[in-house]
Amino acid sequence: MRRKYLVQELLRETTQKLTQAGIERAAREAQLLFMAFFEKDELWLISHQKSEVEVEEAFFHWVERRSKNEPFEYIVNRVSFYSEEFYIDEGALIPRPETELLIDEIEKNVVDKDAVMIFVEVGVGSGIISIMLAKKFKNAKIIAIDISSQALRVAQKNIEKFGLQERIELREGSLLEPIVESIDYLVSNPPYIAADAMLESNLSYEPQNALFGGSVGDEIIQKLLDEVLKRKIRFFSCEMGYDQKDKIQNYLKNKNFSSLEFYKDYSAFDRGFTLKV
Repeated sequence: MRRKYLVQELLRETTQKLTQAGIERAAREAQLLFMAFFEKDELWLISHQKSEVEVEEAFFHWVERRSKNEPFEYIVNRVSFYSEEFYIDEGALIPRPETELLIDEIEKNVVDKDAVMIFVEVGVGSGIISIMLAKKFKNAKIIAIDISSQALRVAQKNIEKFGLQERIELREGSLLEPIVESIDYLVSNPPYIAADAMLESNLSYEPQNALFGGSVGDEIIQKLLDEVLKRKIRFFSCEMGYDQKDKIQNYLKNKNFSSLEFYKDYSAFDRGFTLKV
């Protein structure tokens, strides 16, 4: 069933519902939902406040979902990362802006951008990291692994969107189990939150196996470090929790490697590292 509204009336009603549900910045959220649903930009919205629109029931379903604190990205099935737009749904973790720094860290370490290399990503999720690596390193082959078939489905959609099926291979499995090839560069944004950590309510919508890394939080990172040292993978860049720097340094104490460098996020928290073997 369709109903007719003036744009300003629909925004007012949507804002009121989101405000009552305790959503922060409700007025802005109402605008973002409107623009996404009706495929309009900011200029159109400003200049058409007294225009009439036909509103489908699906829009009110979007508002209802957002009022229950479901992430905006899952509702509109879109997320921005590194100035590109990707498909997203509940099968994969929503990319965070700080993960862009992981891409920057990798780019910093690869001297020859045209080299023929094999990158392996553990925990591909929506595919955003592997896709950006394929775009930045034109001769690289990327093998991307995830334990979740739902995440692999999301990644496949994005890989097809960017036409990278020939360069990014998806494999289902745990950590590096599906890999027999020699690896030039290992990349991961693994689960690194401790099992007993208190999270914001909106994170309950995201795949929990992509968030929690074990009872302490860094167990998966430790397993990956073991694989890197055992297989003598030259580079390993990894995102981590803000409080895990000391644990990682201690874990690598007395082990043989060339260097270990950490980088910070936009809030100056420790957010990741590169291990060179």
